[in-house]
Amino acid sequence: MCMYSCKEGMANDFHLTHYGSRALGGVGLIIVEATGVEPRGRITNECMGIWNDLQAEKLSKITDFVHQNSNSKMGIQLAHSGRKGATQNGVQLPLDAGWETIAPSPLAYKTGERIPHELTENEIKELVQDFKRAAKRAIDAGFDLIEIHAAHGYLIHQFLSPKSNTRTDKYGGNFENRIRFLLEIIEEVNKVLDNDHPLFVRISATEYAENGWDISDSIQLSHILKDKNVDLIDVSSGGNISGAKISLFDGYQVPFSEQIRTETGIKTGAVGLIKTAEQAKNILQTQKADLIFLGRELLRNPFFVLQAAVDNAELDYIPTSYRRAYL
Repeated sequence: MCMYSCKEGMANDFHLTHYGSRALGGVGLIIVEATGVEPRGRITNECMGIWNDLQAEKLSKITDFVHQNSNSKMGIQLAHSGRKGATQNGVQLPLDAGWETIAPSPLAYKTGERIPHELTENEIKELVQDFKRAAKRAIDAGFDLIEIHAAHGYLIHQFLSPKSNTRTDKYGGNFENRIRFLLEIIEEVNKVLDNDHPLFVRISATEYAENGWDISDSIQLSHILKDKNVDLIDVSSGGNISGAKISLFDGYQVPFSEQIRTETGIKTGAVGLIKTAEQAKNILQTQKADLIFLGRELLRNPFFVLQAAVDNAELDYIPTSYRRAYL
């Protein structure tokens, strides 16, 4: 969940407190918010970055705290906003207050927004290396895993979808060409990972649009990613089509996770209006996902996991510093 609390892309004491409290609250895996691999990769001026060593150093203070004070693992979501960048409160900033956005094709996300710069093949190659360099900095900063953000209409998703990618070169057109950018990123990022550092990929299973990216595409992609040393698919949806109609209900994205898991055999994570421990437990026990990702629920309650442990009389799970509150 983006915190919009950085200056020049750098984490600060707010982030140490924010992520540290979730670690003390018992969260097993904390994935740091979408983190830009280059300055144009941010959504807003206040978003996090890891395109330089100072940013990585600031993040290492968070990973050190979490590892020293909890059993939590730390992941980071490497991202690029593409045409959805340079915004404030959902509105695109003027060029002098933001930056020129980039995309696979010169198509704006919303009517009235600036036309993004269409990337050249050489620029695409450099962006692939940006992801690799960011992954290396993240591992050196103490992160336990990397997640590549290929969902929600951001740059990688923009390449995947025929709605936002109208290129005619090797990065556009058919399915194999549209997934090429993501596969090249995965190949390069894997070069800086070992067996102790898993690789997750977040996708939008569908973008809720006729002739757009859909669940059948996601299943086809997941088959391929399973053979590319991707350990888990973080299954979300939507984000690439402005104004798309989405029916929201508790666990509304879980069926996508279940379908991808069942049809491909790759591990999946479920996300989307998962609000209770009982709901999460049921998803796992019925084999609809291998991990549960919580976003807004952990914003509301950083001690969600500890409370669930108490409710289930699992007091050994409570950190020593807090245990006397539950005896």
